[in-house]
Amino acid sequence: MSSSQEPLKRVLVTGGAGYIGSHVVFALQETRRYKVISIDNNHNSDPKALKRVAQIAKDALPEDATEQDKDSAEIDSHSCDLTQAQEVRAVFEKYGKGGIWGVIHIAAYKAVGESTEKPLLYYQNNVSATVSLLQTMGEYECFRFVYSSSATVYGTPPTIPIPETTRLQADSPYGRSKVMCENILNDLCHAEPEKWRAISLRYFNPGGAHPSGLIGEEPRGRPGNLFPLLAHMAVGRVPADLKVFGNDYPTPDGTCVRDYIHVIDLARGHLLALDALQPESKVFDNCPDEAKIKAYNLGKGKGMSVLQIVEAMRTATGFNYQYEIVGRRRGDVPDLTADPTLAEKELGFKAPQTLETMCKDLWNWQTKNPRGYED
Repeated sequence: MSSSQEPLKRVLVTGGAGYIGSHVVFALQETRRYKVISIDNNHNSDPKALKRVAQIAKDALPEDATEQDKDSAEIDSHSCDLTQAQEVRAVFEKYGKGGIWGVIHIAAYKAVGESTEKPLLYYQNNVSATVSLLQTMGEYECFRFVYSSSATVYGTPPTIPIPETTRLQADSPYGRSKVMCENILNDLCHAEPEKWRAISLRYFNPGGAHPSGLIGEEPRGRPGNLFPLLAHMAVGRVPADLKVFGNDYPTPDGTCVRDYIHVIDLARGHLLALDALQPESKVFDNCPDEAKIKAYNLGKGKGMSVLQIVEAMRTATGFNYQYEIVGRRRGDVPDLTADPTLAEKELGFKAPQTLETMCKDLWNWQTKNPRGYED
């Protein structure tokens, strides 16, 4: 059955040019069921990512592609700052009331360390902008919302693997900004249960890149996350002075354990969330009250230590990483591994890609784009 049977649904993606955003756009376009609208201020992203992801979509079109299929491969891209309400309103105005079917809200500042130094910046950008976005959505009768939350909402969790029922107790302003937004969404869905449907996706640690090597992670400055840091070291962009923060944690090799998920698997989780917002969806049937809101972990359910990641990247890159063990870093949690059972059961979520594939795809992206999108 061709996608022309049903008109394209317009889905707005905030932060569409970013690392996760561009892969979510890819997943949306791959279905040929959606027309993607991206808004991004390119604070930590490059507009070239959207050109490249549109190229991936066009290259995948069949020879007998319909006009609608071709339309689904084009992205409506808007340069727009979410903290400027009038800029966001102008985008919604372009499509009119009811013109945008749903929103996937990814744009946010996300550096835990920076958030402790600049808390107000994080609350303004992550919380105030989300409130303003929801107000504008309400004005334009767009009531379906997929929210990018994070495993940081759990702080130091009492049980591993972490179920969604865990109390939310973040340890940083970044994590607290995510908890606040989840609470705001919860209140909104309870206040207007006949209108709003929302799903919060609590991401664990995304890694890897699209297998084409056309889009991938390109952080500004020295990467704060392990995967891009190791890739930049191997390609010679940053000095290979790897510091491992602590080897005395209660984990198999003493280093911190995280749940790494391939970014493509993570991106496809957003499609399942959108499906769950459809009128015929059953995911809200077991909610204890009228409100249609759910939270799901998106992780693999398998933890990997810092040293395991270093070894996997050594195999993928052939680079001989040398590291120094230094003291623990403030705020680091020993183990953050998801319990993905609920997302598997209710959304049909799966994360089949392996750590080896993640490393191989990341290295493919990095070697094809040693200077990121500048090349």
